[in-house]
Amino acid sequence: MSDAPPTQTDEEQTEPSQPLELDDPKATRKLRNGLISLVLLIALVVGLILAVPGLHGVGREVARMPLLLVVAAVGLEVVSCVGYVVAFLQVFDRAPIRFGARVALSELAFGAAVSVGGAGSVAVGAWLLVERGGNPARVAERSAILFLFTSAINAITLAVVGFALWLGILPGTSDPLLSLVPGLAGAGVFFGFMALPRATDRLIGDRKGGKVIGFMRETSIIVRDTERILFSTDWRTIGAWVYLWADIAVLVVCFAAVGPVPPISTIVLAYQIGYLSNFIPIPGGIGILDGSFVGMFVLYGVGATRATAATIVYHGISLWVPAMWGTIAYLLLRRSRHQPIRLRPPRSERQATRRARS
Repeated sequence: MSDAPPTQTDEEQTEPSQPLELDDPKATRKLRNGLISLVLLIALVVGLILAVPGLHGVGREVARMPLLLVVAAVGLEVVSCVGYVVAFLQVFDRAPIRFGARVALSELAFGAAVSVGGAGSVAVGAWLLVERGGNPARVAERSAILFLFTSAINAITLAVVGFALWLGILPGTSDPLLSLVPGLAGAGVFFGFMALPRATDRLIGDRKGGKVIGFMRETSIIVRDTERILFSTDWRTIGAWVYLWADIAVLVVCFAAVGPVPPISTIVLAYQIGYLSNFIPIPGGIGILDGSFVGMFVLYGVGATRATAATIVYHGISLWVPAMWGTIAYLLLRRSRHQPIRLRPPRSERQATRRARS
């Protein structure tokens, strides 16, 4: 489902490199249980805020938030979801737009409600694509590209903001541990992945055979394709940036709703570092992600009460908007799962057709 039509080898290969372990009842059960867990965990958080005297200040801050700003934050989260849909359709270019959008939103729902993490939610999308006739090997390859593509945007953001803060270009702390180190980490991850294909070519050369060599060569191809998409002039590349930055903007608006907004560098770095806690398998990261965010904000000099109030409202919005929208999309996909899909022509053919018509 990329711009280039599949080769004969792609079409002949029918087995995925790793079998997908989901089926309709299991996936539906996981999503349902995840949504129930979210409700229970959020109820627990609300109960703690109301019951623990030390958290009453957080409750008051949340209660005083202007409704208009909360609505604006919800709107920005919707924009973030749309950004992910655009990024998905850029990678899976031949997927029908409506079908591809529903698969992308389903991934977001599983990512929000089920403790599967970023790569796990992409795997859900891969299962939905294979179920509707997608070539397993091809789908697995494009899914890996989608995950690396969105991850690369995160790494670039972490590196640029970290270095800009350390150099004094952006306002905020100049402590190297809170500016230079995150910048180096982001740059190291990004350039390390970008250098992987060249290093692989030098290491394995023209050698053939063996699972390890085959895996290394396949990984090299995936990274090269990711790099090609990342630096392409295709307008849809903006989707991955919108997916990240609109979500960060939700957090900015939540801070604006409780008082002065911290420097953008503080919000971005605390956001990027805090999200590393999502590796802990808790549905929605309830409690874990909030604690990581608040801890990072306090480390960057933000008041604990204000940081907690903004984080809790942000987290609720960032969970429930994609969870609800994505669940509706998933249910629509399940209703139409026996209907065949028709792939769009490769993008080069679509462009040629438009030029001929004009």
